[in-house]
Amino acid sequence: MQKTTYNHEQMLIKGQTALQKNTDQLKDTKYRLNYHFMAPSGWLNDPNGLIQHKGIYHLFYQHHPYSENWGPMHWGHATSKDLITWQHEPLALAPSEAYEFEAGKTEVGCFSGSAVTNGEELVLIYTGHVEGREPKEVQASAASIDGIHFTKNENNPIISGPPSEVAADFRDPKVWKYEDTWYMVVGTSKGENGAAALYSSKDLEDWKYDGTVLEGDGTQGDMWECPDLFPIGEKHALIVSPMNMKNGKNIIIIGDMDYGTGTFIPETHKEIDEGVDFYAAQTFEDEKGRRILIAWMDTWDTDFPTKKEGWAGAMTIPREIKLNSRNEPVFLPVAEMEELRTDNENFQQVNLPADSSWDINLNKNLQNSFEIQTEIKWDKEVKRGKVGFKVRASNDGEKQTLVYYDMEKQLLIVDTTCSGENNSSNKCAVHVIREDRLSLRIFVDTSSIEVFTEEGDAVITNRIYPDPSHTEAALFTSEAEATVTTMNTWNLKKVID
Repeated sequence: MQKTTYNHEQMLIKGQTALQKNTDQLKDTKYRLNYHFMAPSGWLNDPNGLIQHKGIYHLFYQHHPYSENWGPMHWGHATSKDLITWQHEPLALAPSEAYEFEAGKTEVGCFSGSAVTNGEELVLIYTGHVEGREPKEVQASAASIDGIHFTKNENNPIISGPPSEVAADFRDPKVWKYEDTWYMVVGTSKGENGAAALYSSKDLEDWKYDGTVLEGDGTQGDMWECPDLFPIGEKHALIVSPMNMKNGKNIIIIGDMDYGTGTFIPETHKEIDEGVDFYAAQTFEDEKGRRILIAWMDTWDTDFPTKKEGWAGAMTIPREIKLNSRNEPVFLPVAEMEELRTDNENFQQVNLPADSSWDINLNKNLQNSFEIQTEIKWDKEVKRGKVGFKVRASNDGEKQTLVYYDMEKQLLIVDTTCSGENNSSNKCAVHVIREDRLSLRIFVDTSSIEVFTEEGDAVITNRIYPDPSHTEAALFTSEAEATVTTMNTWNLKKVID
């Protein structure tokens, strides 16, 4: 195969120059987020290469620096010392080789992948994609000593195409080390079901195909993007983003991994996040031993109102994954999020009659980016009614985002029907069985909302696009009375440019 066709260094400089120009020309940015990661400008989708390397957190991401629309994929790059304050770094990868670039084609690029530490090197493993080429997707790598400037492997592609038993869709390698062997899962299809292909290597160079580690059961989509296989507790977990799965976007499967046979034995599976705007989740283990997840906080079906400002796409806040006593995965905001808190207000024993509303922003303390932490209690004999919050509401109440619990249906619901620009009728719901109380953490930013149960067993993430002046917030009840036993609110500091 032909090696270097274009100079990678020149392509990086070209992309970086366009990125800077577009960043300088960002338009009225009323939807830019304050504490969620975004690219400086242009298009962003999947998180890639999440890792803590030599004490520094690295976030790479799918990026088109030339415009706010999807295009030839580059790898953007940012670093952090604390997981919440990110510094933009130069582009890490630009499409430049025959296996990832062809002049005149737009469906090309350095597609998603992962990162590992190998001795002193930070190594990126990614998919080279050229639509219409045969094969259209291969796996490649690039390495860096300083963690900023990357050199592509002269032996690329390290996997020259999919094995014959799987589909031509063959992308998003996730690499990890178990004992003295490197392993890789690659997203693909087998027959009409999604599948994850498994490879092994002793040196990150020569890879052996070990079969499919798991295939879908007929209900889990026809192609698995962004697979991620990792140990957690006494189990292993496999995360995949299924294509064409009914009521599914990003699932986590808990089970056991048999490294001897190269098979994953599934036990349970669930949707990671019940919101609309959540996809391509990737995890890594940091130096504290935490398993941390970040996902793309958007979806391919979004209208992206931010495009008229010159950008599109953002990441979720980092979440720690744990298994509870029943070996079920739970997802909690990382502890570092508490460092963003300011302007605390505390409320205790607020009694709400049925069909009432209580202003929680009477002092105009809450602005556009804030957190609510609360416990709400009701009479366990009550079998119907709703209790929750209105946030980012207009003065007349015509625009608002609702977060509430339906006692009869035992559903936690986020309703963005009237949230703002380009929000279609949308109620995201998840079964949350509670007898008489519910504890929540709600994270609101200029154009997003993430709702967690305190236990982490349910999460709902959505993009919302309210006018910046819409800062009203209230508790409300319908048909039943309730008591807020405790509630804290904080504004959250701006840390992202």
